[in-house]
Amino acid sequence: MLYLYFSFAVFLSTPVLGQMATFLAYDAICGDANCPLSSLACSDGSNGLESKGYTTFSSFPNFPYLGGAPTIANWNDANCGKCYAITYAKNTINVLALDVSKDGFTVAPQAMNVLTNRQASALGRVEVTATEVPASECGL
Repeated sequence: MLYLYFSFAVFLSTPVLGQMATFLAYDAICGDANCPLSSLACSDGSNGLESKGYTTFSSFPNFPYLGGAPTIANWNDANCGKCYAITYAKNTINVLALDVSKDGFTVAPQAMNVLTNRQASALGRVEVTATEVPASECGL
């Protein structure tokens, strides 16, 4: 089984009131609607999302607002499927955690463009604040 692990440097602070300072970057793989869930850490197992009927990125109602999260350490992690409100400047998007991303959040270029006012390519990686929110905020 192939797991997609994204890498960018991260500096997580101690969570305060459910928030964490971290980084966010984009990866084109996260924007591929046909990417199979089976290639991710949150595919199967007791915490996997395939058993809930999800098969590809486009099968999630919040696509392209999904990707890797620093809270997911490995396959079948208890944090699979958690939703995070990610804030940069005055913009916020909700991101569904589906894979390991040890160096901050990794999302689709489309999602980062919304968050950064179409500056994803120019910025590459940004410092953000992440707050866990109910999974319903990500359409689950």
